[in-house]
Amino acid sequence: MGPLHNPHITSYLVAGCGEAKPPAEAATAELVSYQERDIVEQATLPVLAQWESFYVIAGSAAAVLIGLQFIVITLGAQMQRGDAEANRAFGTPTIVHFCAVLFIAAILSAPWPSLVPVAYMLGLSGAAALLYAAVILRIVRRQTAYKPVLEDWVWHFTLPPIAYAILLVAALTLQRNPATSLFVVAGTVLLLLFVGIHNAWDAATFITLQQRLQDERGEEERESTQTSEAI
Repeated sequence: MGPLHNPHITSYLVAGCGEAKPPAEAATAELVSYQERDIVEQATLPVLAQWESFYVIAGSAAAVLIGLQFIVITLGAQMQRGDAEANRAFGTPTIVHFCAVLFIAAILSAPWPSLVPVAYMLGLSGAAALLYAAVILRIVRRQTAYKPVLEDWVWHFTLPPIAYAILLVAALTLQRNPATSLFVVAGTVLLLLFVGIHNAWDAATFITLQQRLQDERGEEERESTQTSEAI
């Protein structure tokens, strides 16, 4: 039997050429890879702790604004403003934006063992919110109680999908670049907060002005009726 047919020499030559490794060396390399990955993840976890105060403030603000939006919707119902479709297109999404901020704040404040579940949760949240934005766009095109103007299209139906798309991208890059991705997520949270505040204020002022116009019209009708009776 020649030297090239010797199994010991063949395995040695194959290992030396880098085509295969003994089982012990492969297991050691895999263990080192897992250890390095754990070290990287454990090193990035303190980054989440640095954002704790920010998300406490953002989550608390979102919770308070959710309560205020409930009041706005209740006032609108008492004044008989709009209908169910218009409320689903303009009122409910504002609640959803505030809830998204509260949910993101809760995710990034939880004591996760690694960034993997955080990335998955943020990614699923962004994808679900994009689907919801598409549904809302269909509803607003179908309702006839109110015709949106340019400002409505920007604040209600353009900025929120952009924010959720950015959240999805940040979730995809969170494990590779956690520091930058967390800043992007924080910017998304602030954008959703400001969008919700603007939309809630817009709804409140619309309801108030509509009530004032109705009162003025009623007063004019009463005055005209009294004038015609006097004549």
